[in-house]
Amino acid sequence: MLIQPIDIFVYAWLILAVLSAAYVAWDQFNGNPEPPVMKWGFVLTTLYMGPIGLLLYVMADKEPQPGGHEDFIKPLWKQGVGSTVHCVAGDATGIVVAALVTALVGLPMWIDLIVEYAAGFLFGLLIFQALFMRKIMGGSYVENVRRSFLPELISMNCMMAGMAPVMIYLMMGRDMRAMWPGEPLFWVVMSLGIVAGFAVAYPVNVWMVSRGMKHGLMTVREDSTPGPMQESPPSQARRDEKSPGHTGGVHPDMQMAESSALGAQPHDRALQRQIPVAAAEHLNHPSGSSMQSGSRHMQIGATRPQLVAVTVFSSLMLLAGMTLPAAFFNLRLTAEEVGGAIMPPGMIMTQETSAAAMLDMAAVDPRQVTANYGLDRHGARVLEPRVENGVKVFDLETSVIRWQILPAISVNAFAYNGQVPGPTLRFRQGDRVRINLTNRLPDSTTVHWHGLILPNVMDGPAKITQAPIENGQRYSYEFTAVQSGTYFYHSHDHVDRQQALGLYGAILIDPENPADEIAADHDYTIQLQEWLVRDGLTYPAMPMEGGMPNYFTINGRAYPSTDTIKMKVGETVKIRFIGSSSGFIHPMHIHGGPFLVVARDGETLAPGARFKADSINVGPGQRYDVIWTALKAGKWMIHCHISHHTTNNNAEQQGGGGLMMDIDVAGDPKI
Repeated sequence: MLIQPIDIFVYAWLILAVLSAAYVAWDQFNGNPEPPVMKWGFVLTTLYMGPIGLLLYVMADKEPQPGGHEDFIKPLWKQGVGSTVHCVAGDATGIVVAALVTALVGLPMWIDLIVEYAAGFLFGLLIFQALFMRKIMGGSYVENVRRSFLPELISMNCMMAGMAPVMIYLMMGRDMRAMWPGEPLFWVVMSLGIVAGFAVAYPVNVWMVSRGMKHGLMTVREDSTPGPMQESPPSQARRDEKSPGHTGGVHPDMQMAESSALGAQPHDRALQRQIPVAAAEHLNHPSGSSMQSGSRHMQIGATRPQLVAVTVFSSLMLLAGMTLPAAFFNLRLTAEEVGGAIMPPGMIMTQETSAAAMLDMAAVDPRQVTANYGLDRHGARVLEPRVENGVKVFDLETSVIRWQILPAISVNAFAYNGQVPGPTLRFRQGDRVRINLTNRLPDSTTVHWHGLILPNVMDGPAKITQAPIENGQRYSYEFTAVQSGTYFYHSHDHVDRQQALGLYGAILIDPENPADEIAADHDYTIQLQEWLVRDGLTYPAMPMEGGMPNYFTINGRAYPSTDTIKMKVGETVKIRFIGSSSGFIHPMHIHGGPFLVVARDGETLAPGARFKADSINVGPGQRYDVIWTALKAGKWMIHCHISHHTTNNNAEQQGGGGLMMDIDVAGDPKI
């Protein structure tokens, strides 16, 4: 499923990587004349690096015409490619396996980096170098481990120095799907990290090949009949004799060791003929592989100061690559904690940002949506109860839905009974009510009955008065309504997130004595909310960096898709403003004359305390009941007086947007 625009690149890259590796495998095992270890090295490297690996193979190793491999791979830069490919194939395999295991186990990123380095180094040293190259290097397995240790250490240091910061930056940036192996983005980020590691390790591999410390590309010619390998064709051998620098696989400045001088068996000569003198000396004098001063290997290859300098420098590079990101990212996080979360654009994430903060601000995963509703479905519909033994019973169910707020704009919302706002619960003062909540969200939840007087155990705050309701669980709230007026309910578990994503609804309690109701010709409830939608993803809007909203709704719709109240001149309407928004104050204004404020937070104001106004600040959690009289015919607006809140993604549509709706008053416009 395409969740972000980057996913187009992700899937394209993975497809190209598989196709590229398939081509390299087919071409390598159908005639490219080199040892099996290098064949597999190029296949794995291309699988990890995609089209870049294919490019390296074609440019540096693929035989251009029959018999031309020796000449083609001669330049030192190509030998360096072969050496780095061999390094990447082994080290990256260990790193990828370690990254997969540590993510599944749930280890923090800083431990993950250490495990990845150790796994990459050991796999490269013990498997790809000492084991797979044993026939080429000669000697025992233990001797080969000792000989390969320092070159592998230097190469691995450089590779991880390039990989680590790239992986951390991409994995722990906005899109943390990159931390979880079950997400395609994880594999693309690993691929890009390996590309960076290859680039950093390449120069030092060129140097080590030139000093005889590592093997580059090699040529292997097979006999026409199955059996041992043999040397290059006589024509090629004659060309080699005429040109001392024409080594058929290494830099021209390096002399080739004769196979006979190595005491090699015929079975091994074709391989050994492509090895530099320094490597040949390694094979002849395994005791000198420890690089003691005065050994023939050191006289031919690098000096001790050079080795110390390169080793120390590569170690410093590794240290910087592994530790510097800790100044900018929280490396204590695990893939299990935040893998899959996508942060909003502009969110500031530092080493102090916790997993809980990230998860609360993360986008709703579109793959969790269970239903899709258009503009024909309305929120805040009155939910009719059933009566059981004199108790009015309401059933609520939470779920993740896709909810349309404008003709071309939908949000991924948390909803009660598949609507935003949730159903309106209406009952009478003195009623015994029971609300059964079934949770179908990916997170736990609870419900708080805002402003109601009820038993503490029914109040709803998670982990304070009750255990959170987990996915699939059901919880029953039961109380007697002792008040009347305008109230509302909302989530009280992960409140910052869940209420901002749509978990709220109105509670209208009629007074026990109907005469106590402040009558009006019309009754309309307005519930306010903000939304943050970017690139098709919905984030919980909140007043902090990265959380500022760009859409605003009245009863789940943005203008011009909001309702219109139909009235006649002289009629009255009771408008119940509910601050169901979770982080913003809205000064609500009605055109066409002042209104009378008759109730606040569910409490009816005494006649002497009522007052006229044309705007009222509705803060989160506040409620106001106002009576507005239609004095003149025409269309009169209700809107928030913060101008930005009457736009849709910062733009006006048909004269406005967001928190706007009309009162359409019929009658003689001259009155």
